[in-house]
Amino acid sequence: MNRLQASRPIVLAIFMISTFAIGMTEYVVTGLLTQFSMDLDVPISTTGLLLSVYALGVAVFGPILRMITIKFPTKTLLIIFMGIFVASNIIAATAPNFEMLLVSRLLSATMHAPFFGLSMAVAVSISTPEKRTAAIAAVQGGLTIAIMIGVPFGSFLGGMFDWRYVFWFIVLIGVIAFVGIILTTPNHRPIDTPNLRKELGMFKNKSVLLVIAIIVFGFSGVFTAYTFKEPMLRLFAGFDVTGITAALFCFGLGAVIGNFISGRVVPKLLTERLMAALAVLAVILVTFTYLLQFSVTAFIVCFLFGAGTFGTTPLLNSKIIIAAREAPSLSGTVAASVFNLANAIGAFLGTLILDLSASYVIVTFVAASLITLGFLLTLLTHRVEDKSLYE
Repeated sequence: MNRLQASRPIVLAIFMISTFAIGMTEYVVTGLLTQFSMDLDVPISTTGLLLSVYALGVAVFGPILRMITIKFPTKTLLIIFMGIFVASNIIAATAPNFEMLLVSRLLSATMHAPFFGLSMAVAVSISTPEKRTAAIAAVQGGLTIAIMIGVPFGSFLGGMFDWRYVFWFIVLIGVIAFVGIILTTPNHRPIDTPNLRKELGMFKNKSVLLVIAIIVFGFSGVFTAYTFKEPMLRLFAGFDVTGITAALFCFGLGAVIGNFISGRVVPKLLTERLMAALAVLAVILVTFTYLLQFSVTAFIVCFLFGAGTFGTTPLLNSKIIIAAREAPSLSGTVAASVFNLANAIGAFLGTLILDLSASYVIVTFVAASLITLGFLLTLLTHRVEDKSLYE
């Protein structure tokens, strides 16, 4: 291993660039729904499928792909997955219709969870125990920076010019990440050869199952509202492209700050901090559409929504990865997949509510109710989980 490969900050930086590109691909569509609807001649409610199909693809195909490749070298897989990512975004940039754009989203989704899982595994392996939560937050940090910078930039670029330029920009970042992985990522190999049957034992782990339940039944509420944030900003705040870009930046700034603050939480306090984050997030969503009606409070509530959402994510990721000691190779992939299952459920619910001719206010109330359920599940988890896992 050369000196460049041995540098932990450089490896983490490359992973952050990679997850920035992946995060931008996943979330940028929320700032372009109106453009997709007009250019591809589909209803706005239908464009929500671009997010739900992606999320469902991550949830379903991610674990399958990781199980098939569980004994493959980590670096080789990271290179292959980033190659798939670049190809999928080229397809998106050249998609002649909405159906082909959906296909590109599904292709990109297949590599999402395995890539995040592998990069988090490498990040943890090159970090001392007290820095592992921070390492996970660093990998996740690329995604949150994408939400802060990439999504509003993509929304502005698509609004001012053409949404296809957004995907070409993502291709460029993906190529940089692809080269960086080849040059800097260590040839990480687990001490023991991964055993799929043993790794699947994580689904018998009570602590892991409780966190999965929190994500699926609670965190899904986030995407019930988040999916349609851009049209809500147009309707309630009356924002044009510039205003929406600024609001999306505020959301992303909150996401970055929330992510890195949560990355400092020591393992034994994860559950308590998670309860606080979910409680605050539920309150934010109850008041969301009302606060959007005033420009100043619209920017503030977008910031708080981002901080609450992505201040919660590292806590849940860390709880799964730390608790699933029997699955060091699979736990990160499962964590990313479960989050995207929740994303798909949330996006589907939001679409269903709008298709039933309900208002965006109802969408946010349903979102807050689901997050409240997540809070109650976390309270139950705090009482019954094996706390020795986090010491």
